[in-house]
Amino acid sequence: MNPSLFLAILCFGMVSTVPTLDHSLEAQWHKWKAKHRKTYGMNEEGQRRAEWEKNMKMIELHNGEYSQGKHSFVMAMNAFGDMTRAEFSNMANGFQNQKHKKGKVFQKPLYGDVPKSVDWRKKGYVTAVKNQGACKSCWAFSATGALEGQMFRKTKKLVPLSKQNLIDCSLPQGNCGCYGGRMDFAFQYIKDNGGLDSEASYPYEAQVNGAPCCHSSLGFEKWTLS
Repeated sequence: MNPSLFLAILCFGMVSTVPTLDHSLEAQWHKWKAKHRKTYGMNEEGQRRAEWEKNMKMIELHNGEYSQGKHSFVMAMNAFGDMTRAEFSNMANGFQNQKHKKGKVFQKPLYGDVPKSVDWRKKGYVTAVKNQGACKSCWAFSATGALEGQMFRKTKKLVPLSKQNLIDCSLPQGNCGCYGGRMDFAFQYIKDNGGLDSEASYPYEAQVNGAPCCHSSLGFEKWTLS
């Protein structure tokens, strides 16, 4: 093959892989990067910008359909807008699914008015939105969220509970810290421990502490339904 022709084909291939960007979103892109303190290498920014634009247009389409009554919620750009679905799932999803024995199935009462949906936030059962970071601790957030709601139902006090307590201390029950876990293992730890520390007394660090778990025995604020 002619060397000049080969070089031309190679250059064309390189150009064709460069994403086409929407320059009307330039100001929004820079504002978003500044807000979330995003920095990229020279060869990375174009790909991250393209993924961000893809997600931005998906959000705009969804919200347009919301205004037409096709959806019950709106969407907005967040700190993960430059990631693919697979990247986000790999970073955040630590649920370890396992087969288990069949339990009881909820039966709708024969009598009584059961609403089609309930917004528990408006009823005071839900704490603020949180960011688990690069730790696959979704199982811990799920467990504490469920327990926080039940505590509010019983005590009328909405107290954020410690995800870090579960990440550091529930390994004997079968959880794996930032490498995934299960909510029922977390509940078993809480039962074995006689409660769970509050978020204020045992704050989230998005990593497994190197030292052996000892916080729950040092007089930290502990909460339990019993």
